Amino acid sequence: MLLSIVIPVYQAEHILNELISRIKNSVKSITPAYQIVLVDDCSTDRSWNVIETICAAESTSIIAIKLSRNFGQHHAITAGLDICSADWVVVMDCDLQDKPEEIGNLYNKAQEGYDIVFAKRFNRQDKFWTKYFSKIFFKIYSYLTGMKHDASIANFGIYNRKVVEVIKNMKEPMRAFFPMVKWVGFNNTSINVEHDRRKHGKSMATSSKRVNLALDIFLSYSDKPLKIIVSIGFLISLCSFIAAFCLLYKYFFGHVVVLGYTSIIISIWFLSGLIIFILGIIGLYISKIFSGIKNRPLYIIDKKIN
Repeated sequence: MLLSIVIPVYQAEHILNELISRIKNSVKSITPAYQIVLVDDCSTDRSWNVIETICAAESTSIIAIKLSRNFGQHHAITAGLDICSADWVVVMDCDLQDKPEEIGNLYNKAQEGYDIVFAKRFNRQDKFWTKYFSKIFFKIYSYLTGMKHDASIANFGIYNRKVVEVIKNMKEPMRAFFPMVKWVGFNNTSINVEHDRRKHGKSMATSSKRVNLALDIFLSYSDKPLKIIVSIGFLISLCSFIAAFCLLYKYFFGHVVVLGYTSIIISIWFLSGLIIFILGIIGLYISKIFSGIKNRPLYIIDKKIN
């Protein structure tokens, strides 16, 4: 098998037929040996019924699985990677903003000797706040991890089998496909692709989900927050030492008559808040350790087709 296309599916009943049709038209110029892997992340609409109908008509080229509950996009991608078997794997979203017509361009670029080719959305068709949040996230991500990243690049891309095999061996419960790909390295590049507008419905990624995912990624791929805490603690200790020296100097020379009530209250509130904040960050890291040592499956398959 030359090519697999892995697609996490959620609330996509109205676009699945068009998605499959456009993918077939796109990849037929590359190879007849391809498979499409649809992973339904427990959609609440009729997505699975549509998938069953599609698979009945395309029994040789389409594989489908339904997860037992909504595990999230990145866990669904993991399930698709575990099942696909081709030499090259394309990962894309199901909302048709990742245009299937770009698969050929990604594949042709990979044949120049690259293991990974990312799709760079040079004219991103998303809402202003989505693009703004993405830029802020990747600036913070780049700072915390020490790896520069372009906010116009997401999951869409083509990946060599050896890249997929390494990612499959990464069993941490916090899944984020793109940071995992960046971490494994290999010879990679990117090409400009057209990004389309959402044709049906709205994004399921709410602001709270984006914030939670960003927090998970920061905690899972960087220990710099802990280092920042150490630096802040050292700075406060230094300032406290200087302040204590100044106060002792004033005391011994009789310049201190009544100690300041305001400065004491401010110091108590500031240091108490800082201690709680530091304990909170440490607690988040401990919670990630707690989740990891449970060793639960990354996803649970409810149904399979083909």
